[in-house]
Amino acid sequence: MTADTLDLLDLARQGDQAAVSQVLEENSGLIWAVVRRYYGRGAEPEDLYQLGCLGFLKAVQGFDRAYGTQFSTYAVPKIAGEIRRYLRDNGAIKVSRGLREQSLAIYAAREQLRSRLGREPALSELSEATGLAPEEIAVAELAAAAPDSLQQENAEGLTLESTLADSAATEEALVERIALRSAIDALPEQEQKTILLRFYKGLTQQQCARILGVSQVQVSRLEKRALDHLRRDMG
Repeated sequence: MTADTLDLLDLARQGDQAAVSQVLEENSGLIWAVVRRYYGRGAEPEDLYQLGCLGFLKAVQGFDRAYGTQFSTYAVPKIAGEIRRYLRDNGAIKVSRGLREQSLAIYAAREQLRSRLGREPALSELSEATGLAPEEIAVAELAAAAPDSLQQENAEGLTLESTLADSAATEEALVERIALRSAIDALPEQEQKTILLRFYKGLTQQQCARILGVSQVQVSRLEKRALDHLRRDMG
């Protein structure tokens, strides 16, 4: 990554709108490359692209040169995670095009307000941001509401790896693997070692404790914190 690119990312992160527009334009190919993996899921390509842009901008805000990774490596899981989250929460029930557009607008507004306010936005704030009446927001969200995800990890977090193994040949699995690897790389060192030992080496908590030189209780806590971080970062 060139110094000019890093400087552009810094300007975009600081809110320079010209830099934001330029970095989006220069990375539109990357965003579309991820978007294409989610065609045929009940959302229009342009809607997916807008979601991808939202994820991309989250990556811009969260990227740090100290990570020691390419920005594209960091951005891909953010882009994919934003699309997956929307499809998971809004894709299970078929609704009209108008309601889908309203739902997408509400979703994007909520994420932007969360980021800016540091809390869940009030209905009145969503209404002001989207230009929709509170009743319209309620109707759109009710129509697009999905059942609880069937892919949540159990107490041991075992579906973290098994979900990937079940579809290793698909393009989506490739995105999932990139996202997972990047998320693990961003964990604190002890949490990263715990996840790698537990889920990639298949060791018990007791075996991990001996290797890490800590108690089994500490391993359990490290594992829980790491899984919480991964759930959050994977969206």
